[in-house]
Amino acid sequence: MTLKIVIGLDGTETGERALTFAKDLAAKMDSCELLAIYVIEWSPFTFQTAEENAQRHKRREEEIALASKRIVEPAVAALTAAGFKASGLVRHGDVAETLNKLTVENGGAQIIVGRSSSDGFTKRIFGSSTQNLVMHADVPVTVVG
Repeated sequence: MTLKIVIGLDGTETGERALTFAKDLAAKMDSCELLAIYVIEWSPFTFQTAEENAQRHKRREEEIALASKRIVEPAVAALTAAGFKASGLVRHGDVAETLNKLTVENGGAQIIVGRSSSDGFTKRIFGSSTQNLVMHADVPVTVVG
């Protein structure tokens, strides 16, 4: 049976530590697949004109492409080069909720995330998002320091 580990990336050194921890853990398993996920914080609860919605959709697509190119694709390439079966996803949404949902949808058995980062992500992810993820996730969550 192949175990799937989900890695929550944030584009910083923290995400790299989570990635390293996941690689080390996966190397100890007989059969493991790694799924790198980057969630762009996004709130659907705003009132806008049709023109603003069209611009917002375009901006969302640009953000997904940029995050894929700069964060997820290099992580997946590094995992693949190290001999692991790996894939990646980028989505918009609430970080904790989206990471948990994608983990469940993709058959993940565990989520690994970083604890802190040098930019504003610390407040965004470790504050309420990481706490919410740890408390409400459907699978075990490992928070890497």
